[in-house]
Amino acid sequence: MNYILFGDQTRNHLLPFTFTRPIADIRIGILTMREKWEKYLGKKTSTLTEDYLSKKYPLIKEGDNILINSSVFPDETILKEIHQLTPNQTLITGEIIIALRLKSEDIENLDWDIIDSVAPLHTQSSPKKLQYLSDLIQMNESEILGDFELITQGRKSEPIPDIAKVTAPEKVFVEKGAVIEHVIINASEGPVYIGKEAQIMDGSILRGPVGIGESAKIRMAARIYGATSIGPHCKVGGEVSHSIMFGYSNKAHDGFLGHSVIGEWCNLGADTNTSNLKNNYENVRLWDYEEESFLKTELQFCGTFMGDHSKCGINTMFNTGTVVGVASQVFGAGFMRNFIPSFSWGSVSGFAVHNFDKSIEVAKRVYARRGLDFDKTEEDILRHVYENTLSYRRL
Repeated sequence: MNYILFGDQTRNHLLPFTFTRPIADIRIGILTMREKWEKYLGKKTSTLTEDYLSKKYPLIKEGDNILINSSVFPDETILKEIHQLTPNQTLITGEIIIALRLKSEDIENLDWDIIDSVAPLHTQSSPKKLQYLSDLIQMNESEILGDFELITQGRKSEPIPDIAKVTAPEKVFVEKGAVIEHVIINASEGPVYIGKEAQIMDGSILRGPVGIGESAKIRMAARIYGATSIGPHCKVGGEVSHSIMFGYSNKAHDGFLGHSVIGEWCNLGADTNTSNLKNNYENVRLWDYEEESFLKTELQFCGTFMGDHSKCGINTMFNTGTVVGVASQVFGAGFMRNFIPSFSWGSVSGFAVHNFDKSIEVAKRVYARRGLDFDKTEEDILRHVYENTLSYRRL
């Protein structure tokens, strides 16, 4: 069977992160949504996504295909039900399609009359679904716990060196090649996962639940509170709490990152701080691209959500509940506005448009520092985002 992950209208609520990736490649917990599904399925997946993303995330079709809603979290019940689907049948919960089984020729030209002629299968599960930016914060702890079990089941951790001070070592899992120096790890309140080739430097303190991705570096004297997910190849210092960093991003110096989500290829300047609690303790409102307005969340603690390739200068202060788009450059003193559109350049005193060609030059340099090539596919994605976010830069 061939498995394809697709997105639904949820995508617009999850912008700016889905400007540059399908929902399937959003990280929540230790793994991305795609990685979770592939662990359950035991097979690789491809993606049915927006045209401008399809070159980087190509669709692979076979004669018989099962399409899976990538905003739905997998579980054993759903997995069994997916395997029970007959041709043209859907697996649903309420009005939400979880999965459907289609022939190759029917995938991009859906004939709903044929599909509606086959009685849908109603799931017996109570599936979780990723719907809003705030869900990334609300669900991250439970996803770290679930991913830890999924990744480590039936496996044995690499030994933890004697120079580390560890509480509840049975809930610490270390992958091959990870370097753990004179650190403190407390897993009494949740597991700690340390990925392959990761480095945890002297004086760092990790308090679970925490996931550290492959080749990530936790700098000296960093304080990482749960529930925090650090993606692959990130560099992290200072204080981090209840946050997610997707991958290849840096918060290498002192400063506080709390209840925040940082995309890929971002850089937070030294002593950047994110406010995650309002002075009046009210629940936080957050910009929503689908509604084009600020929506109430159920979060009293809510920090900054930063899209790919955005960066900020030293001593930047982000207000409670701030959304920063893709490839923006933020700097200067004072609290920033709560919504900063993609390709913005500026500070509290005002923003201009970040020149597209200059932003591409920066991206190429940043990729080269990691030994990677920023190619035309990547440039075309950013060009699409640049051209299709003009209206926000006029707000």
